[in-house]
Order: sequence, then C-alpha cells, then structure tokens
Amino acid sequence: MAAKPEVGLDASYASKIRAKKIFRTVICVLLCIMSIFPFYIMIVNTTLSSDTIKHGIHLIPGNKLVSNFKGMLDRTAGKGTTVWQAMWHSVIIAVPATVLQVYFATLTAYGLTVYRFKLRNMAWSFIMAIMMIPAQVSIIGFMNLMIKINLYNTYWPLIIPAIAAPSTVYFMKQYMTSALSVEIIEAARIDGSGEFATFNKIALPLMKPAMATQAIFAFIASWNNLYTPTMMISDNRKYTLPMFITGLKSDSIRTDYGFVYVGLTLTVFPLLVVYFALSKYIIAGVALGGVKE
Repeated sequence: MAAKPEVGLDASYASKIRAKKIFRTVICVLLCIMSIFPFYIMIVNTTLSSDTIKHGIHLIPGNKLVSNFKGMLDRTAGKGTTVWQAMWHSVIIAVPATVLQVYFATLTAYGLTVYRFKLRNMAWSFIMAIMMIPAQVSIIGFMNLMIKINLYNTYWPLIIPAIAAPSTVYFMKQYMTSALSVEIIEAARIDGSGEFATFNKIALPLMKPAMATQAIFAFIASWNNLYTPTMMISDNRKYTLPMFITGLKSDSIRTDYGFVYVGLTLTVFPLLVVYFALSKYIIAGVALGGVKE
C-alpha cells in the first residue's frame, strides 16, 4: 500500500518533465519560424511584381521570377558590371580574405597561447584596444595610404587588411586556451617537429570547429561589406555584389523591387552554401567537446 504514493509522485514528475519538453519544443519551433520567415518572404518577393510588393507582405509566390530576373539583367546591361561579374568580384575578395583572416588570426592566437615572452600581455592588450576602434575612424588615412602606393581602385585593400582581425584573434585565443593542450605542443617539439609544422599539423586540426565558425563569420562580413568597397572602388566595372544591389536600389527613375529582391536572393545564396559546407565541423566540434573521459 505504501508504494501507491510513490507511483503517483513518479507520474506527476514525468508529466512535468513532458510539459517542459513540449514547452521547449514549441519555443524552438517558433524561433526557427521567426528566423526562416524573412528568407521566405525574400524568396516570395522575387516572384512578385514591384507594385504587388509595395502593397504589403504576401505569403503565396507569384509567377514573375523569370521576368524579374530578365528585367534585372536588362536594367543593368551596359552599366559596367553584370550581376555575374559582380558576384565573381565578391568571390575573389571574400575567399582569400576569409582564408587569410582565419589562418593568421589562429597563428596569432597560437603565439599568444603557447609562447611565453615579456611583452605578451602588452601585445594582447594592444589587440584588445584595436578592437575598440571602428573602421570609420581610420578609413580616410587608409585611403590616402592606398592612393600613395597605387593600390586605390584595386581589390588588394579589401583582402590584405583581413590578416589583422583582432576580434577573430580574441575568439581563437579563448577557444585555444581550453581546447589546445600545451603538453602536446611540447611533446611535438621533443620529437623534433618544427614550429610551423607543429602549428599546421597539430594545432590547426584541433582548431577546426573554431576555425569553421570564424570562417563563416569572416566570409559573411567580407561578402556583405559595402562601406569599404564603396570607399576604395570607383570603377563601376569592378563593383562587388553589394555595390551592384545598391545600384539597383538607387535608380533615379524608378526602383523595381522585384529586381532588387532577385539580387538580394543571389547575394544570400552563396552565404547559405558556405554555412552548410562548414556547419559539419561545428557540429563535430560540439559533439567532441561534449565527450569527457
């Protein structure tokens, strides 16, 4: 007879757990819908006419996708850069900038974590101080420097500065502090491994989840960058994709929002490709970090 209250208590506890799981599931589903909804509206708007888009939000796709795409191509024909050229320009900027940013930020974090030298704390404080300076403060001086060394109106000012990314260094150092064992590095040195070989063959594989995360952020930032290219690129034949889309929106005669949403969709698509290509490393890193001996 004494077991009945315990059974009732267990059933009540199980029902509370079930209710909490249902509540968490509902919240997660709502958050997913809120995240996906803007992308869905963007895709739907690519299939609608400009006048229809102006009248409000529509959830049902139309039949104007082909005409909007052709109209965008016709509108920009003969204006210096086609949409495909603009996309290629963004690729040749974003890809090397992402690689340089992630590699050298990891290398810098590795040096600050593994090596012990007198000015290490000062170097770390300097990197943190650089994070506080917005790009708008130094852009005029940077432009003058690029003009003097004949790099203005080229893509190099958009690629080379990616080597110095203090926010990425900060993230990589924080991750490396907990994920990289200094004993492994010392063991590799005892075995005769060189410093760069140790970094490239031992440290980098351990840092894949963090590098994948930062590669996504770096690619998105470089791909969507409008401010710096606008300041550095004056030739409309060298426009990047964000500059191209801005040109569609700044038409002095009439802005066709169907054309604009087609361009925005083309802008977002490579970002999704990069995310899904690198997300497996993030998931693998989370799974690996959750297993403790």
